[in-house]
Amino acid sequence: MLSYPQIDPILFRIGPFAVRWYGFMYLLGFLAAYLLIRYLARYRDLEVNSDQISDLLFYCVIGVIAGGRLGYVLFYDPMYYFNHPLQAFAVWQGGMSFHGGLLGVMVAVLFWCRRTGTDILLTGDILVTSATVGLGLGRVGNFINGELWGRTTTLPWGMIFPGAGPIPRHPSQLYEALLEGVVLFGILLILHRKRVSTGIPFFAFLLCYGCFRLLVELVREPDAHLGLLWGRVSMGQVLSAPMILAGVVGIWYCWRRGSQK
Repeated sequence: MLSYPQIDPILFRIGPFAVRWYGFMYLLGFLAAYLLIRYLARYRDLEVNSDQISDLLFYCVIGVIAGGRLGYVLFYDPMYYFNHPLQAFAVWQGGMSFHGGLLGVMVAVLFWCRRTGTDILLTGDILVTSATVGLGLGRVGNFINGELWGRTTTLPWGMIFPGAGPIPRHPSQLYEALLEGVVLFGILLILHRKRVSTGIPFFAFLLCYGCFRLLVELVREPDAHLGLLWGRVSMGQVLSAPMILAGVVGIWYCWRRGSQK
């Protein structure tokens, strides 16, 4: 069994203002995304300037927050928010859905692309690649906060998380940081380097993320108020299945379209 590192979730304080590791990780993620978008835009010949990239990131932030919160409300606890509608706006209390955030970003990017006349699929290829760094860092933030832990385990790297009882659990946050961050970034970067058809990196992101999330959910503790649906699968797995299907269909479509040129 490994010892869980007792890291103060607050990075530093300036008077009454506290900077938390979780927020700092998101800040690093957006900074990395900005730099990666600039690099990949030049590499893939996407004609955008610095102001347009800044606008795109702003649109994405709005999409993440609005979509993530709405997704959590609809997917994870709809009856509670139906009875307490004003609580849906209390984002500071936690409760965000990755799948809802992804849908929110897709809508925001679609709007931005139509406004700027930019290729939607190429923009998507670049954005999902740049987002993987933030995904990985976000999971590290979850680990530092001691939240979203895994199910109980007897494996030697199991950890006892504060508030999760006395039995060691999977550090599932670190599994996700490795798969959704490091591994997924490597896969997408290779696809860019191979100059695959436009759209394939985007749909590969959907396919790979869906598969990774499906696997990690097997060892991740399900939400306490939901448990396992039908006694077998988690909500995360249910929401990831359409991503896998969309990824397979999208890759096939983009490959066929590219081979016919």
